[in-house]
Amino acid sequence: MLRYAIAAATLAAMIASTPTLAASSKDKQATCKFGADSQHLKGAERAKFIKNCMANRDDPRGPASEPEPK
Repeated sequence: MLRYAIAAATLAAMIASTPTLAASSKDKQATCKFGADSQHLKGAERAKFIKNCMANRDDPRGPASEPEPK
């Protein structure tokens, strides 16, 4: 029974120490290019899409509004 407890604790420690789906910039760029290809974007539209995608600014609604004063 003690072996199982030690094995479970070791497994929990290993899981906690691994990075959680951290995407490298190379992976992110590949994803953004795939998105541009799937939308059949060309030229300036493609460049704008990839730039926004890489910067996480692909929300068409724009930036969040400021909170209302109290």
